[in-house]
Amino acid sequence: MTKTHEITVKGYEKLVNDLDHLKKVRRPEISDYMGKAIADGDLRESAAYDEARMLQSENEAKIAELEELVSKAVVIIEDLSELKSASVDLSKVKYRVEASRRSGVALGAKVEIQDDKGKLHTFEIVGAYEADVFKKKISDQSPLGQELLGKGVGDVVVVRPNEKTTVKYTIKAIHFD
Repeated sequence: MTKTHEITVKGYEKLVNDLDHLKKVRRPEISDYMGKAIADGDLRESAAYDEARMLQSENEAKIAELEELVSKAVVIIEDLSELKSASVDLSKVKYRVEASRRSGVALGAKVEIQDDKGKLHTFEIVGAYEADVFKKKISDQSPLGQELLGKGVGDVVVVRPNEKTTVKYTIKAIHFD
């Protein structure tokens, strides 16, 4: 059975746009760079040619990775209008409607939580590909993300970041854009 991964509409749009950029912009840039390195002469001792080959290899590996992610993506939506309002074509993508997601924490939720020291934190729950701690986007697969899923305002979740530490969070608010 093929493993799928859940992703928000925004995350899927970013994934498709990143893939498109690598294929249509980055690939020709690297090709031009390689052509210039080849034109410069002896390839056996050409650092520019070696670098171009390395860049090409990395780019093609990233393209393959993103193509696999696109093929295994399941876009989580609340209703079909989200498919129509997306900036990329979602007509052939697998999706799952979760109309009840607004009753608790789900993929795409912005969650305001308070730790046991009284400090407030706000995170957006996203698919693994979209996760970015610097932008306060945590994966639904992370320990905190897993604990938050399905919970509602007022619920308390407990996370153990390491063997010696336990942190309790109280959900203060849940928002969907």
